[in-house]
Amino acid sequence: MKRLTEKEQYELWLKQSAGQDDLICELKSMDRESITYAFSQELKFGTGGLRGIIGVGMNRMNIYTVARASQGLANYIIKNFPDKEHFVAIAYDSRRKSDQFARVSAEVFAANNIKVYIYKEPMPTPCLSFAVRQLCCSAGIVITASHNSAKYNGYKVYGPDGCQITSEAANNIENEIGRLDIFNDIKRSLFATEIENGKIQYISQGIFDNYISAVKKQSMLKNDIIDKSISIIYTPLNGTGAKPVLRALKESGYTNIRVVEEQEKPSSDFLTCPYPNPENAEAMHLGIEYCKRDKADLLLATDPDCDRIGIAVRDSKGEYYLLTANETGVLLLDFICSQRIKHGTMPKNPVFMKTIVTSDLAEKIACNYGVRTINTLTGFKFIGEQIGVLEKEGREEDFIFGFEESCGYLSGTYVRDKDGVNAALLICEMFAFYKNQGKDLLIKLEEIQKIYGYHLQKQYSFVFEDRKNLIKTEEIMGKLRNEIDFIAGMEIIHKTDYMSEFLGLPKADVVKFVLGCGITIIVRPSGTEPKLKVYLSMFADDKEGAEAIEQQILEGIKYYIAKGKEWDAEN
Repeated sequence: MKRLTEKEQYELWLKQSAGQDDLICELKSMDRESITYAFSQELKFGTGGLRGIIGVGMNRMNIYTVARASQGLANYIIKNFPDKEHFVAIAYDSRRKSDQFARVSAEVFAANNIKVYIYKEPMPTPCLSFAVRQLCCSAGIVITASHNSAKYNGYKVYGPDGCQITSEAANNIENEIGRLDIFNDIKRSLFATEIENGKIQYISQGIFDNYISAVKKQSMLKNDIIDKSISIIYTPLNGTGAKPVLRALKESGYTNIRVVEEQEKPSSDFLTCPYPNPENAEAMHLGIEYCKRDKADLLLATDPDCDRIGIAVRDSKGEYYLLTANETGVLLLDFICSQRIKHGTMPKNPVFMKTIVTSDLAEKIACNYGVRTINTLTGFKFIGEQIGVLEKEGREEDFIFGFEESCGYLSGTYVRDKDGVNAALLICEMFAFYKNQGKDLLIKLEEIQKIYGYHLQKQYSFVFEDRKNLIKTEEIMGKLRNEIDFIAGMEIIHKTDYMSEFLGLPKADVVKFVLGCGITIIVRPSGTEPKLKVYLSMFADDKEGAEAIEQQILEGIKYYIAKGKEWDAEN
């Protein structure tokens, strides 16, 4: 098939978008550069599905690219599961066009004789994973761009186990999508008609109730008497978290909760936090202002699709300290292990899971409690996959906890992705438990550091100006793999190349360096942006010593990356 020029594609989209006033208006306002960017390449489908700027063109998130992805997924399902009735679950967040994209997807699946279960309102990503498992679906999708800015949206695909799809499945789905003409090969019916004939069905309240029950069952406190009147400020950052988080907490006895009013209701604009990522202090700013006014004990913030959570606590000076994901994770791991031992609920062969870029301190804590650690590649889907491996071995209940460095946590097997609702309840339990002992989370963290030493983790992103510079990231990764023996004057004791070595993990473009004295460096390119991500981990007797090592290592990494570009480090 002859590939159309960018101009020809533009003219075709003008013709095909008749009746879509927003798309027609955008098309007519485009200059040559905008046309080139929108039509020069297609939005790539990967293990995370689709993610891109909302707008017109093959390189944007719109009803046509979403419908094409859904048709490709439908073809994949029908080919790979030919002898069974097919069901797909759909959820969506509060972003612009999320509800429209969800309905378009439902129309495509229904037209392909795949029954659709769809949430009637914006729902968290973990609710989608739960529904896929509860309703025995062949697949699930959630329309979300997680914690990206308002101009983005996305299309994430889940397998029948409720886990994000594997690389193999993503490649097969991408191949199916690639065979489709975006206008001529898509089957689509009417949403209202398919609701009437039962091919599209709203997910019942009972599924949501079951999800909340599953979250509450993850409680670590059995008959412990604790004061649940802790003062909590909560913000869903204008996303989907308010309904499930508030219900789970209040039904568990935590009722002294004030919600950040400006960020309570689902909104597509994120006007009070342009980048609604609870890892970042900027997104927590308004919540901290509420905390200061109320002298609150604890701030909780979930991202728009409520799979991540960030927290802040008041220190001894009355200021609010934003805990890192690694700090929160090791606190939760220690709490879960200690409570399971206390209550006699620790499995005989317990398993904790983390990603390779997550704090090594967690593995030391797990070892101290007799818990095996499984390290996975970056991305919570790999933790979900490993839970599935345990399930196939009949050892599902051996999983006690998993977390990653980007604010994702899970303590149960009822879903196969990180869950901000689950984490919110555990954090409140942990805070209240230690408060009963006259401690706060910072004091407890200090106790852990005295036992295991001070561990410091930092993440840096070295950003390239545009996608043309992706080749630079490849060159730099090649040099890091093959041409260096020292970093910051320190000898590399061990180098692990996750692309070429058999480690019992899928191959990945990741390199890990061990320098000695507890120093590790992991470098990987971003899968979606022209940037290199660098994860530094170091161990020292105290904070000052660890920070001094960090600066030395960072300068060494900058030296090698600066050879390939003019760098700009984000942290």
